[in-house]
Amino acid sequence: MDINQNNSFKPTLGLLDATMIVAGSMIGSGIFIVTAEIARSVGGAGWVTAMWVLAGVVTLIAALSYGELSGMFPKAGGQYVYLREAYNPFIAFLFGWTQFGVIQTGTIAAVAVAFAKFTAYLIPGFSEKNILLSFNVELKPFFQVSAAQVVAIISIILLTYINTRGVKHGKAIQTVFTLAKLLSLFGLIIFGFLLGAKADIWNANWQDPWNHFSMEAVNGDTIVKSLSGLAFFGAVAVSMKGSLFSSDAWNNVTFIAAEIKNPARNIGRSLFLGTLIVTIIYVSCNLMYLAVLPLHDIAFAANDRVGVAAAEKIFGGIGSGIIAVMIMISTFGCNNGLILSGARIYYTMAQDGLFFRKAGELNKHAVPARGLWIQCFWASLLCLTGRYNDLLALVIFGVLIFYVLTILGIFVLRRKRPDLERPYKAIGYPVLPMIYVLVALSLATLLLIFESNYTLPGLGIILLGIPLYFLAMRSKGKALS
Repeated sequence: MDINQNNSFKPTLGLLDATMIVAGSMIGSGIFIVTAEIARSVGGAGWVTAMWVLAGVVTLIAALSYGELSGMFPKAGGQYVYLREAYNPFIAFLFGWTQFGVIQTGTIAAVAVAFAKFTAYLIPGFSEKNILLSFNVELKPFFQVSAAQVVAIISIILLTYINTRGVKHGKAIQTVFTLAKLLSLFGLIIFGFLLGAKADIWNANWQDPWNHFSMEAVNGDTIVKSLSGLAFFGAVAVSMKGSLFSSDAWNNVTFIAAEIKNPARNIGRSLFLGTLIVTIIYVSCNLMYLAVLPLHDIAFAANDRVGVAAAEKIFGGIGSGIIAVMIMISTFGCNNGLILSGARIYYTMAQDGLFFRKAGELNKHAVPARGLWIQCFWASLLCLTGRYNDLLALVIFGVLIFYVLTILGIFVLRRKRPDLERPYKAIGYPVLPMIYVLVALSLATLLLIFESNYTLPGLGIILLGIPLYFLAMRSKGKALS
């Protein structure tokens, strides 16, 4: 590979490109699936809608807050740089390690397998049930490789290769696929209200919208339990986990700040525009679900595929095929944004001597190709483990903590570095950033109580970064001596 260490990132991404990265990285397959769990957890149509509205509002507050940080430090690495400047390299490394170990690569793997699963709707041979390779222990499957996993890995390799050829190729895919999925989602919403909406279903769903209860299917029967007190807040936490993380990855645009034209202005604007567009789509889509499907059918849609159930009501037998194509477009574009932006974190970590040295070099196309291929390798391995969804669940607590630390970094830097130019100040400071901190910490606490089997091991993954940091610092010291 032709490496030129004197190369620097080229600012070739405009406001539209940056906005498409924000929106495209956020929209994956969650909007078609997550509402089922939310309906089972909190019950009433009002609460189902509120979970998406609250997630959107909280995400918008966070995005507007990040605008100040992006204006102060328009550098590759984004959130990693903000944490390093506000606190120290140690906190920044823990974030970078978690991103590489699980969050970014695990999300890439999960999205790639979702792409493969829905591709199998159109090409059955790509199904996860089509086992291509199997290792047995005492005649029982120990490790298997399915066609879906192979398709997922191929999609990751293809997108990685395209992005090593320069950011202009990655931005072309991002813009085209994001516009396609935005238009298709708007189309689904419009056709849903025009062709699939039923007045009796809408009225029934909204007859008692703020009645909060949980639903569970037991032996073909639906068990309904009223929620009150701490149990209700626990249900809200579980629901918000789904809606918030369907809206996650909006911060990926900050990782590629060095490649955005006028980053001090355009990153903040793209964060606002991208998160606002996605919030409007998500809330509208869920209102459409409530106009097309009874609440019970939303809660107990086959395999939680609410989007498929709604599309079949709207378009009949071809509905599942339409949704399959939409999710293929959605997940492919989503992964392009994740792959494009993720390697920029490892580039900056390598520049700090805290990651593989080669990841800190740019190729002749001015992109961190080695970092992209390292990310590709690890994400592909996570595809093969089949445990990527578990890994994502494990770090939910940690992701919230890093968001909180980053937004608190605004307060820290206003005291620590008051002299720094702030071309884009956090809107509503200090009230709105503090609201986000309080909401995120409350959610993290509730998850710690109600889903400790995920949050405690997730915290363990983050803490594993502590010895790794000192090993990296030791290696850095030897390299300098």
